[in-house]
Amino acid sequence: MNLPAESDPTTGPVGLAWNHGFSALGPDFFTELRPTPLPSPHWVGTSSDVAKLLGLDESWLHSDEALQAFTGNTLLPGARPLASVYSGHQFGVWAGQLGDGRAILLGETEGGLEIQLKGAGRTPYSRGGDGRAVLRSSIREFLCSEAMQGLGIPTSRALCITGSPAHVRREEIETAAVVTRVAPSFVRFGNFEHFSANDQEPQLQTLADYVIDRYYPECRSASTLGGNPYAALLQAVSERTANLMAQWQAVGFCHGVMNTDNMSILGLTIDYGPFQFLDAFVPGHVCNHSDTQGRYAYNRQPNVAYWNLFCLAQALLPLIKDQEIAKEALESYKTVFPAAFMARMRSKLGLLQSRAEDAELIDGILLLLAQNGVDYTIFWRRLSQAVQSNHFEPVRDLFADRAGFDQWLLSYSELIALDDKALAANLMLKTNPKFVLRNHLGEQAIQAAKLGDFSELQTLQRLLEHPFDEHPGHDTYAAFPPEWASSIEISCSS
Repeated sequence: MNLPAESDPTTGPVGLAWNHGFSALGPDFFTELRPTPLPSPHWVGTSSDVAKLLGLDESWLHSDEALQAFTGNTLLPGARPLASVYSGHQFGVWAGQLGDGRAILLGETEGGLEIQLKGAGRTPYSRGGDGRAVLRSSIREFLCSEAMQGLGIPTSRALCITGSPAHVRREEIETAAVVTRVAPSFVRFGNFEHFSANDQEPQLQTLADYVIDRYYPECRSASTLGGNPYAALLQAVSERTANLMAQWQAVGFCHGVMNTDNMSILGLTIDYGPFQFLDAFVPGHVCNHSDTQGRYAYNRQPNVAYWNLFCLAQALLPLIKDQEIAKEALESYKTVFPAAFMARMRSKLGLLQSRAEDAELIDGILLLLAQNGVDYTIFWRRLSQAVQSNHFEPVRDLFADRAGFDQWLLSYSELIALDDKALAANLMLKTNPKFVLRNHLGEQAIQAAKLGDFSELQTLQRLLEHPFDEHPGHDTYAAFPPEWASSIEISCSS
């Protein structure tokens, strides 16, 4: 195997210094190895916003040196590449040892962000896989990471994509690509499950102490839950996850593969695979073609998140040492999620105050959207504009059951009249995006990129980075999906 060469430290990116917090945990947590090079790499896409987060000079980001480094062909000065081991439940079944099968962590920067190459080659945790990512899935992850950031939803970020003509076999022969992912941490529920399942309590405590001290220091001085810092960690993660689920549900986002090894300990959206933003509002929609049982349907996501948190609680129990305290820590999810979801939905409706009638109004419109198969994103954006203009006919046109909508609108109008309508419309336009990453838009960018044309990707990226803006001249990107969009199938290989 050809190992990537190490870059000359004097020519490295200005301002990128390393801290390497995770690698200090020791060899029980990872395997050190270098990425596997790819031939003839080329740029596919870059994010200037993420470059700024890392303190990278944007002109350097477009250099050949950066291209080689972020493809895995050379190492950035000071990087210490490794693949993390973890375990997890996949589709509700214990899968045993997993790990970074195609992702290699370069390290943590001095600024507290980890940089990871996805698609960088085989690792000891590839389980027979080739360790590669394809252009198709890499474009989807790159765009959705930045789209979620634009929507204000906690997420890992994507610095860049590089492509290569190297062949990768999936359902068909495709070309290879590497996504450079960035996050404060890629630690997931499965990291804790791994050491707990293997009765490695010292390693479990080392990991928990690292996460608490690095990301949740307030858990050390928690006065609730018997002052137990590990129970406080579970509660904090539960609350972050509850808030994340409220944001997913409110914007109509389906993750598609909510295995415990895909759940971030920081409450971030990670591991973009068979995701989808809803077109028509179908609560039971299953976006993952591999999910034959519908476990990860859109309307099941909040309960699945709680189930995953229960698995995390079981993993942490050797440290918490009290089942009742662990259960108490989990209880916060059941109060935080509904409260956070209601708050999100009030904002979508422009309701500036909480009132007793809100729940009935929200349940009523969601039922109407489902019964009429109304496009979720278009409805909320048109409603926002209707409140601003006091012209509701374009919203009414979305419903076959116009009488049902008219009845709901009467109740809604009575409530919103109690608030300042100008403030309400302003809130709605900042809450209900005009642009989301619909499957057909991603597919169009992918097909163009396969032909070497990355302009569609760049256009989508610009729109999705600022999804609440009007972007005159780009209304087609906010239009109803074409008929062929329903035939797009995305699976775990996506």
